[in-house]
Amino acid sequence: MSWLANFVRPKLRSLVHKVSDVPDNLWIRCANCEQMLFHRELKENTFVCHHCGHHMRMNPHDRLKSLFDDGDYTRIEYDSPVNDPLKFKDVKKYSDRLKAARKKTNEEDAIFVALGKIQNQSAVIAAFNFDFMGGSMGAAVGNGILAAAKTAIQNHVPLIVIPSSGGARMQEGIISLMQMARTTIGITQVKEAGLPYIVLLSDPTTGGVSASFAMLGDVAIAEPGATIGFAGSRVIQETIRAQLPTNFQKSEYLLEHGMIDLIVHRHQLKAQLGQIIDLLMVKKA
Repeated sequence: MSWLANFVRPKLRSLVHKVSDVPDNLWIRCANCEQMLFHRELKENTFVCHHCGHHMRMNPHDRLKSLFDDGDYTRIEYDSPVNDPLKFKDVKKYSDRLKAARKKTNEEDAIFVALGKIQNQSAVIAAFNFDFMGGSMGAAVGNGILAAAKTAIQNHVPLIVIPSSGGARMQEGIISLMQMARTTIGITQVKEAGLPYIVLLSDPTTGGVSASFAMLGDVAIAEPGATIGFAGSRVIQETIRAQLPTNFQKSEYLLEHGMIDLIVHRHQLKAQLGQIIDLLMVKKA
């Protein structure tokens, strides 16, 4: 009994304490294959699962570092609109939701705009942050897209948008829906300036985002397995009262039916974008 009390029990307790001392964010479970992945290794692999190749969501900082040469870029600032124009409240106040999202992400809103070089060719990228209220599109996102379009035109460089969004931000009501028209105008200005507009559809791209600028690209690229569509598949199925096809609204299904141009693995994305920019940009004499 003394051997159990004096040796075995302390040993077990020490093992339990060691496990509990390990930070929770060191390991991430893959949503597809459920394998546990070491965070540092996953980040080095651009958040692609080593086991099944599942493409996880990326925050804008990691994504831009992976796309721009040497991970170097200049951030483009955009105007911050009124925080809570409608004084909206559901379960929580919209102002409180904004504070929580800003604290969680250390960002002002759901879009990050930057200017840099992709394989020695300048480009503007506007990348969404799904961690900020599901990447929802409010007035700030509209301002971000317009700032990206303006910067692309001023510098005569292509515009790349990487949406990852659940759609319009319901807490801003009609103001959010107006961003569909505003962003479309910004994209039209880029095209009228003779500059390429490239869209990289990441998981998920839905709602008002997919119904506006996300589907207007000169070239539409998607990541493997990304969910792309307007309404959710469950809503569609209940509306039409019919069984939907397998992989409906997945990037592979959209490619098969001519809705997008390419599916590109994240490891090849930088090279593919560089090649597309080289082909589409009119070279100055």
